[in-house]
Amino acid sequence: MRTRRKRSGRFLATTVLAGILAFGTYAFTASNTVPGSTAGDGSSAISGYAATNVQYTINATNPQNLDSLQFTINPTTTSTVKIRLAGGGVWYACTNTAGAVACNTTSGTQATVAAAADLTVVAVQ
Repeated sequence: MRTRRKRSGRFLATTVLAGILAFGTYAFTASNTVPGSTAGDGSSAISGYAATNVQYTINATNPQNLDSLQFTINPTTTSTVKIRLAGGGVWYACTNTAGAVACNTTSGTQATVAAAADLTVVAVQ
């Protein structure tokens, strides 16, 4: 009978200890806070830009090199404009001032007249 009481006492003590640990764990996790956030999904049409009045400026010393390219872009509000003069070629950064775009084609790899096969313009707002 004594052995049974010892076992019952141990079982009771183990049960109480497990309950305390479970409550302590719950109390710890219940104190976490997560700020609110938003998430969503949507779509919108992507319209293109119109590049007009394209002008190339050749190098004064070596007319085989292109030093710059200028054109007008519409809509005029673009944050980034880049050009490429040959498929798979170098991308050149441009500046846009109210729709008047200027691209320096001397930085990095010098653009040449012979390699200028097509003009690709990428612009984003």
